[in-house]
Amino acid sequence: MDEKQILCACSAYERKFYLNPRYSSLPESVRDELRILSVMLTEDVGGVFTMEFEEDGTLYLSTTAKENDFFFDEIGSHLKIKQLRREKEELFESLEEYYREFFAEKD
Repeated sequence: MDEKQILCACSAYERKFYLNPRYSSLPESVRDELRILSVMLTEDVGGVFTMEFEEDGTLYLSTTAKENDFFFDEIGSHLKIKQLRREKEELFESLEEYYREFFAEKD
C-alpha cells in the first residue's frame, strides 16, 4: 500500500464535504467535528482541503487550488493548518491511533 488513504475532503468550489465511507465507524461527534473544521477552513482560505493517512498512520493535512484561483489564500491555508494542528492535536492523535489500530497493515 504505497498510497495515502483519504479520510475526508472539503471543496470551496463545489461547496461539498466528503467523508470516506471506509471510516464511517468513527463516532458521530468526530465526524461532525471533521466536517465543521473542514468547512470553516475552506470558507476562510478557499480551495480544496484534504485530510489523508500516510501508510504509517500519520495524518496529513493539505490544501490545493485551481490554477487561476486568485482568491485562494495559500499563506493563510498554511497558517490555518498549523493552527489546526495545535488546537486539534488530541483529535488528530486519536485519529492516527484509530487508523493504526483498524486499518494499517500488520506485519
